[in-house]
Amino acid sequence: MITFLRNLISHSPNELISYAEYMSAVLYHPELGYYMKDTTKIGKQGDFITTSNVSDIYGRMAAKWFSNICQKTKLPPVFCELGGGTGRFANSFLKEWQESSQLPIKYIIVESSPYHRKLQSELLYPDFSFVQAVSLNEVEPFRGMVFSNELFDALPVHVIEKIDGQLFEVMIGINDDGQLIEQNEVLTNKAILTFLSESNLVIKEKQRIEIPLAMEKMIEDISNVLIGGLVVTADYGYTNEEWANPIHKMGSLRGYHQHSMINDVLKNPGEMDITTHIHFDYLVQKGTQHRLALLTKLRQDEFLLKAGILKELENHYDPNPFSEVSRRNRAIRSLIMPSGMSAYFHVIIQQKDLLLRQEDLFIE
Repeated sequence: MITFLRNLISHSPNELISYAEYMSAVLYHPELGYYMKDTTKIGKQGDFITTSNVSDIYGRMAAKWFSNICQKTKLPPVFCELGGGTGRFANSFLKEWQESSQLPIKYIIVESSPYHRKLQSELLYPDFSFVQAVSLNEVEPFRGMVFSNELFDALPVHVIEKIDGQLFEVMIGINDDGQLIEQNEVLTNKAILTFLSESNLVIKEKQRIEIPLAMEKMIEDISNVLIGGLVVTADYGYTNEEWANPIHKMGSLRGYHQHSMINDVLKNPGEMDITTHIHFDYLVQKGTQHRLALLTKLRQDEFLLKAGILKELENHYDPNPFSEVSRRNRAIRSLIMPSGMSAYFHVIIQQKDLLLRQEDLFIE
């Protein structure tokens, strides 16, 4: 990967590339990219963990909630998961659907990684019927739900910084020793300037922040494939007000390797996950422009509580602390406790060509 990057940089204008170009290469290069390689990335043996890897309860709750939505609104039971990873979410979702719903489900997984598509097939086939696609462009437009869990935080971003009142884009070059280095260039990228103007994001002196230009294209692709229904986005991020907090002054770009956070994402290119906190206000704003109207934004633990996760806890009590039921109960508590990982995530629900109200989303 380092040889590829050096070649890429040496053939780029001014021998510099943006962070977005760097992330596209180290994460998504067809052969060398982190997400594309045949290595374990998610879970205890990988570099990071997602909510769906904590327990099957997350996927099962999503299935029950979506089934209720379909029954209430007559929405076709078509569920499209973006970035399906190992397939664990799909597995738990489809198990629950098979056990508790009478409706025939069409389950679509959009996954760019050949390695993860292979893992999904191995886990789901032949027990469940599902469709795999490499990109949303391969999916026929449908009515139903588009769901993503930690998708937007993995999209390539640009990085800018304000110094002495001047905005700079942080670029990446190579020093005389052949090492990757940062270099500030006066900001001229019109797309970034447009983002700043549209988002009303205020950049303070010596503040560094990520600019997610790829976000709008993803939102547009989602809207184009969804004729009507719901878009559910689970991810971590900040509002414009939160970005202004001094604690976030250095931005949120981070690497994760063997469950350790790496501040310098230029280290070990292609060998670790790279992630950023997403811009919630911009996600909602661009969604509205692309006919995805905001229904609600909840912390993930609040969403799970409204979806009825406590009923799962009450209905599966077992005094044996080592039983499967007890382990499940502990997993449920870990998802709803204030100190648990769900408290750091939000669930944004948008609708297209539906007339739902917030109170219609959950059965009391």
